[in-house]
Amino acid sequence: MTVTTEPVRVRFAPSPTGALHIGGARTALYNWLLARGSGGAFVLRIEDTDRERSTPENVEQILDALRWLELDWDEGPFSQAERAERHREQIERLLWEGDAYEHEGAVRLRVPDEGETVVTDVIRGTVTFPHSAIDDFVIRRSDGSPLYNLAVAVDDLDMGITHVVRGEDHLSNTPRQAMILRALGADPPVYAHLPLLHGTDGKKLSKRHGAASVQELRAAGYLPEAVRNYIALLGWGLDASTTFMTTDDLVKSFSLERVSKSPAVFDEQKLRWMNGRYLRELTPAELAARLESLLGREGLVGAAEVAQEKMQTLADFWPLAGFLVERQPPQEKAWERVMKNGALERLGAVRAALAEVEPFQEEQVEEALRAVVEEFGVKPKDVFQPLRVAITGGTISPGIFESVTALGRDEVLARIDSALERG
Repeated sequence: MTVTTEPVRVRFAPSPTGALHIGGARTALYNWLLARGSGGAFVLRIEDTDRERSTPENVEQILDALRWLELDWDEGPFSQAERAERHREQIERLLWEGDAYEHEGAVRLRVPDEGETVVTDVIRGTVTFPHSAIDDFVIRRSDGSPLYNLAVAVDDLDMGITHVVRGEDHLSNTPRQAMILRALGADPPVYAHLPLLHGTDGKKLSKRHGAASVQELRAAGYLPEAVRNYIALLGWGLDASTTFMTTDDLVKSFSLERVSKSPAVFDEQKLRWMNGRYLRELTPAELAARLESLLGREGLVGAAEVAQEKMQTLADFWPLAGFLVERQPPQEKAWERVMKNGALERLGAVRAALAEVEPFQEEQVEEALRAVVEEFGVKPKDVFQPLRVAITGGTISPGIFESVTALGRDEVLARIDSALERG
């Protein structure tokens, strides 16, 4: 495996036109891994020349997403719009040296009639762009504003960018940027264009496939370390079998040469599964701290410990174990489905049995509840589900014995009494 060992200078250059989407997050991660793995620099540049959409709020969304992903930058964030004077200087140089010319108020770069621009892409190999297919292209509008390809090329040159790692949709821009750089007397950087992201249906990734942005992933209760692990594998892999990798492992192992040309599939169900594994590796105190940060509540260690085995995301906690934090009113459908055919009589027997349990611990609680099952000669669910509805409000919870023990005798009996009164 070829790994970049010389220090690199890479850049992540998003347009601040909205939230940071998963594809952009993967691009940022790959650049960050290259910089950290080589001892190089990760430069953050905001391509904000679209002044209407490039609002401070949108810029902050990107910075917020990168901070949550724990992708720290070494330089920047630089504003491309604030470098407009430098862009104009380089356009004047190109005009002076005859590599560009004015036409109807705009400035165009001269493209040779013959020959070709060859781009050696680390992921895609050699890509050839015949000059006959590229017209002299505009680098400055008639109103004096520089165009995107000119600004990008000048910024990459001035910032000493050695490797440009970005999405496949930018490949068509590459020959123009390379021609501008050569006209400015510079060699283009190393290019690597990442495969597109698709949903599980094979179509380009969009909101219909689930969470589309980093902020949505955070709100849905994913852990940043799990997201980093998962999106690192969208188009890259250490080998055919390794799935779980710490961030340190990724830094040591990542290389552009192992990135696939083929579109990668974002599968939120697989991310949920991976996130669940990460959740279960946290200590109860660590899990509680994450939950408290997400929910704005305190004192969740006990509840977190009970719910941990069944959770896949932090957002699963409240529907699953919110009853441990505060009483939940019975769900009407759950009540109607469960509280019939003698359920209240069995619930009364459960109350009597639990009132006598000593000590009130999981083993003794289980013994008492199973005795009620034996007494009535019914299936366990015929005893456990009415109790579950009474104490949780619904039919889904962590293990019933754990749940009863975690709530404590007084609270359990009070909730059963409320249910019996309702019945």
